[in-house]
Amino acid sequence: MKYGTIIKEYFYITVSTLLIVVGVYFFKFPNNFTFGGVTGLSVVLGRVTPISPGTVNLILNVVLLILGFLFLGRNFAVKTVYSSLLLSLCLSGLEHFCPMSKPLTDQPMLELIFAVALPAFGSALLFNIDASSGGTDIAALIMQKHTTSDIAHTLFYSDVLITLSAFFVFDIKTALFSTVGLLTKSLVIDNVIESINLAKYFNVVCSNPEIICHYIVNELKRSATVCDAQGAFSHKHKYIIFTAMRRPQAVQLRRYIKKVEPDAFILISNTSEIIGKGFHG
Repeated sequence: MKYGTIIKEYFYITVSTLLIVVGVYFFKFPNNFTFGGVTGLSVVLGRVTPISPGTVNLILNVVLLILGFLFLGRNFAVKTVYSSLLLSLCLSGLEHFCPMSKPLTDQPMLELIFAVALPAFGSALLFNIDASSGGTDIAALIMQKHTTSDIAHTLFYSDVLITLSAFFVFDIKTALFSTVGLLTKSLVIDNVIESINLAKYFNVVCSNPEIICHYIVNELKRSATVCDAQGAFSHKHKYIIFTAMRRPQAVQLRRYIKKVEPDAFILISNTSEIIGKGFHG
């Protein structure tokens, strides 16, 4: 991997992790929101022990990282190690340099939105570049390698247990807010990942595919597949062009087709991922 690519990748990891730090420290910790993961468990343990949530988070992440190296090998997820340590050290550092004795505002619902949205957005960015912020993700990797457990269900059940503990440790309002956070967290992550990877899939029925394919290949730097077709009503010979590309390119292609062949029929649908440079035919 080139140094430029590595620097760019770790820049994104750093920014994503800092988003998680801001959401957790300034919105999740002060309100005692507990909706799963190591940070949620840190909130609970920080309440029932003399250790601060940031320190608890650091200890738990270090333990999980050690287990990751023991069970997953030396080459275990370097990006995850970097993100996890950065997250834990930033949380501990903020507790010393910017202590929070109370929530930023008197609007718990507003703060819940930021407590869910910022970490979820940061986690989605990390997942999109094959990284994570550690924590329970490490436990999931260990279970996936050494057991036949359903990882998704196991992690969800652990998050539920951590959230339910809020009903015994904090007041009912905090516990209910934590439950709302748990229910919305995974939805936000899934939607952000889909939005990041959203692409456009084209089916173009036309009479002159050469000029359109030339534009796709030479101007948009994509590829396409062309198939013969026949109109069901007119029985005229047609061609169908199949291609997929990012949204800005899709806008350019649609405008170009309307310009060079106004009678072409264009069907555009969403797709969540592009592998390679397009359809190769």
